[in-house]
Amino acid sequence: MELVRPGLWSVPTVFPDNPLRYVLSYAMQYAGGIALVDTGWSSEASWEGLVSGLGSVGWSIGDVKAILVTHAHGDHYGLVRRIRQHSDAWVALHPADLEMQARVGTPEEYCREEAEWFRRRGGVTGDFELLVGDADTFEDMKIAPDRLLSDGDRPLGPGTSLISVWTPGHTPGHTCFYDSGTEVLLTGDHLLPRITPNISTSPFLPTEGLSDYLASLEKLLTLRADEVLPAHEYRFRGLRQRVHDVITHHQERLAEVLRALHDTPGLSTAEVSGLLHWSRPWEQMRGVQRRFAMGEAHAHLLYLERRGYLRNTGTDIDSWFAVRDDEPVLI
Repeated sequence: MELVRPGLWSVPTVFPDNPLRYVLSYAMQYAGGIALVDTGWSSEASWEGLVSGLGSVGWSIGDVKAILVTHAHGDHYGLVRRIRQHSDAWVALHPADLEMQARVGTPEEYCREEAEWFRRRGGVTGDFELLVGDADTFEDMKIAPDRLLSDGDRPLGPGTSLISVWTPGHTPGHTCFYDSGTEVLLTGDHLLPRITPNISTSPFLPTEGLSDYLASLEKLLTLRADEVLPAHEYRFRGLRQRVHDVITHHQERLAEVLRALHDTPGLSTAEVSGLLHWSRPWEQMRGVQRRFAMGEAHAHLLYLERRGYLRNTGTDIDSWFAVRDDEPVLI
């Protein structure tokens, strides 16, 4: 536990078997009790971290009256059901992520749709293993919220200083929370201090995500934030510089994708992915890491295709060709 501002605490919980190692939830006092922003992964270690963290400052799970979820991914939504079993907390989520949840059927249907997506991207047998967790973990993501977030509302009540900021991209409904009183910005996965969030395509998402994400980054520049509180890594200052750095990263990635297809026309998405620079070499990626990398490469390919830089001639498996020579411009 770390005191960030008076009445606002950072609560680290274990993110098991993941290189990110932990999730930062945030607990804040308000007139109704304790509001929790994000919950952590559905595991015993994460639960124990949340309970002991709150207990270290004199709170219990029963004191949690509101759960504000930045987005419907397992490391942010996973403990919602268990918290509600021990409290009367209400849960708020953006409706676009509720719709995303609804598109995902059973674990078997999810695996089948993902496997077909992977095949069409040019993935080969044995290249990718889908990891969905056990049935209970999967069902934890099906818990419906009690309230729906909207851009600009004050989820803790009229006159309170916390404001919802809709920032689609990482997911369609990703939402940041800005406290106008303390000028802190809780960014979930939208903006991280050192790495970039996965902006990925999926059979369950309506768009490529990158267009929305870049627009959402620009939106943050309208906020006067003294400090940024992300869900991973560590809190930091310098919002404007970090937004600029992430936009530059995607500009460079788009140019890298285009160069690869100028050099070798007709590549599949999987083949393009293998030619890009990642923090970990492509050959060392397996399982969900390779899935994330291919999804992100595919998002950049679709972004370029919709702006007339590329053409996909594949009818069953992707086959990409560059059709313009100029450097891509972010729109």
